[in-house]
Amino acid sequence: MQRMGMVIGIEPERIPEYKRLHADAWQDILDMISKCNITNYSIFLKEPENLLFGYWEYTGSDFEADAARMAADPRTQEWWDICKPMQVPLETRKQGEWWAMMEEVFHHD
Repeated sequence: MQRMGMVIGIEPERIPEYKRLHADAWQDILDMISKCNITNYSIFLKEPENLLFGYWEYTGSDFEADAARMAADPRTQEWWDICKPMQVPLETRKQGEWWAMMEEVFHHD
């Protein structure tokens, strides 16, 4: 199992909409997350900085393949088309990233 984290900004005026959308996440999206070997997935909000922090545990053996599978899914693309205009990517993110991936520097069970 691999713990993974990512961060992105959010437009402050879109926070209520983002919360509503995720409070009633589409079942297709939840199913795809599970099919791609992602468990224990959470998104946290930090205000007033307006940052979203995503955390999940990856239980598969090829994250890049599972991420590509998810990205190719039409229903996931529809979900992202709704979410992306609410988000503000970090200027310091790596090329090709939307959410900036984070390095795990500490863990304790």
